[in-house]
Amino acid sequence: MGQRKLDVTLPDEMIEAIEGRVEAGEFSSADELMRTAVDALLRDDFDADAQLTDIRQRIRQSIDDPRPSVSSAEVRKHLDALYDQHRDQ
Repeated sequence: MGQRKLDVTLPDEMIEAIEGRVEAGEFSSADELMRTAVDALLRDDFDADAQLTDIRQRIRQSIDDPRPSVSSAEVRKHLDALYDQHRDQ
């Protein structure tokens, strides 16, 4: 994997936070911190995309489910019965 240089302008607070973490020994350099931060961002994006794909798949499965639909009144009746059953225990 090649490398290229990128100049970035950041607010003073961010620069101070980066410098503070490097000085504290959490990172060996600002470059390492920035690589770690961008890697975390990319990983979060990938995870969010995977979650969205999973949600879409579940919705599609629900829409394609051949079982009959259940009305909200039937669901409420069932939940109330379950609640009553557990309350009495």
